[in-house]
Amino acid sequence: MTTIIRIRAALLLLLLAALGGCSTVQPVASTAKRIVSAIIPGSSSSAESSSISSTISRTDAPVAPPSPTLDAYKAEVAQHVMRQNADQTFSGRLPPLLPAIVVLNITVRDDGELEDVVVQRARNDNAARVAVDSMRRSGRLPRPTHLLARNLRKLTFSETFLFDHQYRFQLRSLAGPQ
Repeated sequence: MTTIIRIRAALLLLLLAALGGCSTVQPVASTAKRIVSAIIPGSSSSAESSSISSTISRTDAPVAPPSPTLDAYKAEVAQHVMRQNADQTFSGRLPPLLPAIVVLNITVRDDGELEDVVVQRARNDNAARVAVDSMRRSGRLPRPTHLLARNLRKLTFSETFLFDHQYRFQLRSLAGPQ
């Protein structure tokens, strides 16, 4: 009776080791044989060893598909917005004092269609209007498919518009240090 319990315990340890991320069968099988022979003296017979080896099958660990992060998606959207509004943007180093900063909440459907743009924070109405109009002029945005859960059809994120004195902007996702 205790021999059966010991064998089951050894097989359970073997299974836990295999599920713990071992990528090859050989070290697991040899470890299991050593465990069984240590628990049950004289059990290194080929019958015990072959039953352990036959229960183990080689499988490679699944590899997750590459998935862009939210930051990578925001940078892609920012590049798109900057291209579509090139005449209202500026590049280079940010000025030491920004006259206007606008934060927008942007909702994009799974097909890339802009669903909603809401001003989250702005102290300058003209800058807020430029930011919202720039988002609407941008047209269809990159699709956020890898960032959506199966049951979600849209993604909401925020983007910060950084304005200079001429109401030209940079997007925080692409802007360098100030």
